Amino acid sequence: MPFCLLSNPIQGAILLQESKRKTAHPSFLADIVRKMPPFRGAIDPFTCVAEELELVEQNLTRSIRSSEHTLTDISSHLIHGGGKRVRPLVTLLAFKVFGGKKIEDIVDIATAIELIHTATLLHDDIIDGAEVRRGKESAYKKFGLKATLVAGDFLFIKAFEFAGKFDDTVVQWTADACTRLTEGEMLQGFFNRNSDVTFEDYLEIVRRKTASLFQTGARVGAYLAGATSPTVEKMDEYGLNLGIAFQMIDDVLDVVGHKELLGKPIGMDLRDGNPSLPIILALHEGQQVVADTFECNHPTEDTIRAAIEAISQGTAIQQAKTFSKSYAEQALKVIKKLPPSLYRNGLKTLVQLIIERDF
Repeated sequence: MPFCLLSNPIQGAILLQESKRKTAHPSFLADIVRKMPPFRGAIDPFTCVAEELELVEQNLTRSIRSSEHTLTDISSHLIHGGGKRVRPLVTLLAFKVFGGKKIEDIVDIATAIELIHTATLLHDDIIDGAEVRRGKESAYKKFGLKATLVAGDFLFIKAFEFAGKFDDTVVQWTADACTRLTEGEMLQGFFNRNSDVTFEDYLEIVRRKTASLFQTGARVGAYLAGATSPTVEKMDEYGLNLGIAFQMIDDVLDVVGHKELLGKPIGMDLRDGNPSLPIILALHEGQQVVADTFECNHPTEDTIRAAIEAISQGTAIQQAKTFSKSYAEQALKVIKKLPPSLYRNGLKTLVQLIIERDF
């Protein structure tokens, strides 16, 4: 497989001179790329930083080793359970697009961001009582509440072993992202099964809970590469809009996705009472079956199926996709202003992949 799939052969001949990398995918990356929609002649963003992603993977494996084997088992169960590594990908591409050279540094901060993300997933599964994650039994279901909770704390600590070696700016940005994550979780809990939730409430939850790590990765990547302060802020804007678009598509897939690809049953937001975008839009359409199911503490499978069908037959899904595309377009506006390179094109293709994905 070529190092990057090129949309323009002339441009590609020039840009390929930037790197003499090996071209084979690491095994974990090959599985990610296999599941993605066709690149349609565009640049494959994962392959552009394949070597750096492999170093992140090695860091992750080393970082979860513990003398308490249960901590290693729980961490490995999720880390090696099929994650897409989108947040490290954003971090690495943002670093490379501005000519960053200290690969060890950006690999370490990308590792920290993925560890933080993984820790939040462990805690999310406890909060939601989730039985399935990434197509298999969740850590919460397999190992129990107490052990999974401690493992999440363990991963947060490990994340700051990597992030803590940087200057005060990077450490503060990383800490700020963790703060926003916890605030977003609390805000989502406040609107759990609450039909008064608005689109503005939803956006605030997503900005804090999902987009914060996308923002931080893009911002820190540009910063460590030596980009100017205004450029760093622009990359923060890219990460914010990319993260919002990502979550909106996640919400859509929870209604119209395929269980085999998602790695979990559809309708989880209705089961858990989480205020997803299609649910909110359906509530505003006045769909009573959706309201009844969303507000019910223990909805039956029949009511969940009825609510999913009502959402699917209304305008909520199309509206949600339109919102997602609008945020994706805002992310693309930032990228268009960057100098041409493989990595800029990788950032662009990543936006397209996120809004076109089906898992």
